[in-house]
Order: sequence, then structure tokens, then C-alpha cells
Amino acid sequence: MHSRRLLSAALVMLGWVMLGWTALAQGKDLALISNKSNEMVAITLPELVKVCKGQVSRWSDGKPVSFITRDPAAPEMKLLLEKVYGMSKDEVKATIASANHGRADHPAIVVVESDEAVVKKVESIPGAVGLVDVYSISGGVTVLKVGGKLPLEPGYPLHGN
Repeated sequence: MHSRRLLSAALVMLGWVMLGWTALAQGKDLALISNKSNEMVAITLPELVKVCKGQVSRWSDGKPVSFITRDPAAPEMKLLLEKVYGMSKDEVKATIASANHGRADHPAIVVVESDEAVVKKVESIPGAVGLVDVYSISGGVTVLKVGGKLPLEPGYPLHGN
């Protein structure tokens, strides 16, 4: 009888731990990172939407805009689909194809396989910005404010729920 109680207690504890991990996975924040040579330090959410849809071709300093992102079909990109694009993953894929049409020399939107690849591309391309999990940020990029807030600040618009 005593071992059953211990087993039950252990299973309940395991359940709580699993729930906590699930909440952490769903509650992540995305950070907008920028190439260090970019002059901007902040962007509004509507401006970010335009960048993510390939509707902005140059920054105010004249550098061409490149948005580096993970595949919109990746589960980690659900927050981007909901809060920035407001579209399904198939609609986002069509938007990316349309934004890059005729821009083989300098695509508006570059899709890569991992957050680490986003960081490396943003580091290497002047004018580039990208969205990554906050825990993927390196010292080689600048974190931009979105809607006047930095990641992890209350009211940050790219906070996962």
C-alpha cells in the first residue's frame, strides 16, 4: 500500500513537471535581431509586419532589407504566424514566394533551418533582421525594441502565451 502511494505521488509530480515544461515551451518570446551595422534600434509592430511580408525594400539609411526566418511550417514559428503574419503557414509560404519573385540577387525573405542559422545570416548581411527565440541571441547581433519594448519586458508584443 505504501509503495502505491509513493508511486502515485511520483506520477503526480512528474505530471506537474511535464506541465511546467509545456508551459515554458509555449511561453517563449521571439526577439527581433538586427545586423550590427544597422542604425535602427526600434520598430513598430506594423512596420515589422511589412518587413516580414517583404513589403519594405530599403531601410532609411539605404541598406536593402533582408528578413531572415525559420520555415513558417515549423512548430516553433506558431507565434510568428499568429502575432505578425496573422495567416496560415501556407499563406505565409505564398507571401514569401511572392516577396522574393524577381529578387534572386537579393531576396526579401530568406528561410533557414534553425535559430542559429538565423543569427549567423543576420550577422553576415548588412540590412538583415531576423526573429529568433530569445535564448538564441548572440553578441554578434543587436536586439531591437518592438512596439517600444524589449523581449521579456511586460507588454512585449512577441511574447508567447
